[in-house]
Amino acid sequence: MERFGRNISLARRRRNLTQVDLAARIGVTVNTVRRLEAGHPGVALQHIARALQVFGELEKLEALMDTAHDSIGMALQDEKLPKIIQPPRGRKNAGAF
Repeated sequence: MERFGRNISLARRRRNLTQVDLAARIGVTVNTVRRLEAGHPGVALQHIARALQVFGELEKLEALMDTAHDSIGMALQDEKLPKIIQPPRGRKNAGAF
């Protein structure tokens, strides 16, 4: 969170915005922007999303939980796959494509 806060601060300064400017664009108090930039874990996700939107980076938030790229989730799912697929009992031929 601290690194994220530093990155928010850097993005703001690169765009020549003051904390007051960013607070106005997000719709929060300057204190919230300070907590965001300090990496405070209690900052609401909606404020983070609005900051990313101001910077034109909202798609990065969407990419955080892109299930197509969830390598841990896919690995856990693959561990549960059966080693051998048995045809249902009583059927000699399951059919082919």
